[in-house]
Amino acid sequence: MMRLGFIGLGKMGKPMTRNLLRAGYEVTIHNRSRAVVEELSGEGARPATSPREVAEAADLVLTCLPTPATVEEVYLGEDGLIPSAREGQILVDCSTVGPALSRQLYAAARERGAGFLDAPVSGGPAGAESATLTIMVGGDKDVLDRAMPVLQALGTNIHHVGPSGSGTVVKLVNQLLVGINMAAVAEAVVFGVKAGADPQALLDVLQSSFGSSRMLTRGLPLIMERQFEGGTPINLILKDLGLIHEVGSALDVRLMLGAVAQEAFKEGRALGLGDEDMVALVKPLERLAGVEVRRTQ
Repeated sequence: MMRLGFIGLGKMGKPMTRNLLRAGYEVTIHNRSRAVVEELSGEGARPATSPREVAEAADLVLTCLPTPATVEEVYLGEDGLIPSAREGQILVDCSTVGPALSRQLYAAARERGAGFLDAPVSGGPAGAESATLTIMVGGDKDVLDRAMPVLQALGTNIHHVGPSGSGTVVKLVNQLLVGINMAAVAEAVVFGVKAGADPQALLDVLQSSFGSSRMLTRGLPLIMERQFEGGTPINLILKDLGLIHEVGSALDVRLMLGAVAQEAFKEGRALGLGDEDMVALVKPLERLAGVEVRRTQ
């Protein structure tokens, strides 16, 4: 089996690493916060102190990092993955970044004789824990074929969507829809409850109607149960919406609904809800309307 590396052991990377260990892989890990490194080391992972050390120990390295700046540092820094890369090695970035950065890393890896895949994921921490992630992959098909057994230990829907940068583009489209739909769900359910509808009745009817969405079927049950702890936090979606608008501006693409959603998420952050799950967008709307979307029976 390939020797693996994993850098970025947050809400997604930690359960993803656990699934690789369960699949029988040897995994060398690195993370800025050392507590999670110690935790996973106790479960069989091998600790490293730098991206270079991970690269030297692994045939394939995965990263799942919080910001484009962190991705640049891990891949292109003095002790980064690409300066340490070797012929035939595979680098797989599961972070959410812009397509220009993904293509830059692809080109830099090729100069070292290594393969690079942009392979962002969707499914949240629950999908990471259950190994049911959707993985959207950009890059060379032959590199993906070699990496496929590893990705299959992490997800059930693995799509090769085109050349380098394509996976990143598809992920940004997904995040744009997530932001817009979540803002719309929060507004719609508060409107319905204020007008007299039972929230469970709304869910029962809408989930089989044109108004349904994944954000509705995921979000409304959480709202009704008042479960706002941060599965997919407002701050995370707001970061992605900011990145989307940077890319859209560079491409001269109008993102009017995306801008409205971004303002809704900014409001949530300003009210101290940034670390709560994105369904907490409903809270300021509830306050304004004087209602609470809560299960009634």
